Amino acid sequence: MRVADKMVTGQITRNLQKNRSDMSDLQNQAATQKRINKPSDDPLASTRVLAARTDERGFKQFIQNISQAKSFLEYSEEALGELNDTLVRAKELAIAQSTDGGASEETRRISSEEIHQIFQQAVQIANRKLGDRFIFGGFQTARQPFDTEGNYSGDDGDIKIQIHKDAYVGINMPGSKVFLGKGVDGDGIIRTASDTPQTVQELQDYRKEQQKVEQIEKEEEHNEIQTRGLASVGSTSHLSKTDPVTHSSGTNVFSVLKGLEVSLKTNDKEGVQESLDMIDQAISQVVLARAQLGSRVSTLNSTTESLQKAIVDNKTMASQMEDADMFQLVSDISKGESTLKATMETSSKMVERSLLDFLR
Repeated sequence: MRVADKMVTGQITRNLQKNRSDMSDLQNQAATQKRINKPSDDPLASTRVLAARTDERGFKQFIQNISQAKSFLEYSEEALGELNDTLVRAKELAIAQSTDGGASEETRRISSEEIHQIFQQAVQIANRKLGDRFIFGGFQTARQPFDTEGNYSGDDGDIKIQIHKDAYVGINMPGSKVFLGKGVDGDGIIRTASDTPQTVQELQDYRKEQQKVEQIEKEEEHNEIQTRGLASVGSTSHLSKTDPVTHSSGTNVFSVLKGLEVSLKTNDKEGVQESLDMIDQAISQVVLARAQLGSRVSTLNSTTESLQKAIVDNKTMASQMEDADMFQLVSDISKGESTLKATMETSSKMVERSLLDFLR
């Protein structure tokens, strides 16, 4: 085959361009310390690296969600701790005034004033806010859930926040459960996406169902209320069929305190004695609610550790696929420089002579 000067020149040009392009890629890798600087460098590894970065951003957002949820839960648990202390104090007063040996009409009247203050303190706790949100109002976080008499105007909604893929956690405890004894139970600390209302219609259906339940419970409460003299004013209301601890009727904390106050004011020793069991039930109700909040915080802590480990694993995997091996890179650069130098030297010798050199 005849080899013309044009073919030789073209071959030399292509070789020089290839060598310079390879050197440029190696120098770029040395500058960025990355083996992959554009998807064409390694399409498969690029896809995996991009997926790992997307997961990492999602995990970081989940950690931020968990941080906010922990603040809400821990503040709620602290408020319930104060409520528990007030109920314990009310129990101490009830025990002290339940017998005639160490109590009298005057001491019971004085104790009723302290019970009244405990009642007001319980209402203040029930209306506790974190930032601009009421923590015991269910979904109704923008308005005060309890009035001065302990009447509830919130709902039974559990505010849920996503903490992992397809995993949700309730960050609040509705006041109807804690203070009114309305079905305080472990109804799913972790919620899946299918358990959570996803549309406006589902949320409306959920609220209608809650209203039906409330109406049934009100009818049951009306049928169950029994009166007993003056002490029946403000007596404990039974709002649910079973207590979460004793499996007896749920307890309205405010009614318990109000009933104890009335019994003390009227010097009703039997009423004071009967209130002890109700106070114990109210304390158990609050303790179980605190336990639920604590278990949720524990779940958030373990989830945070899992997410942090996943972030580290993702970074490790991406680094293994994306980062350049500097020792190998320096060796390749040295080899490329030698190749380029050799190409230029041999090329210069091949184009030294032209046709004019033979026409002398």
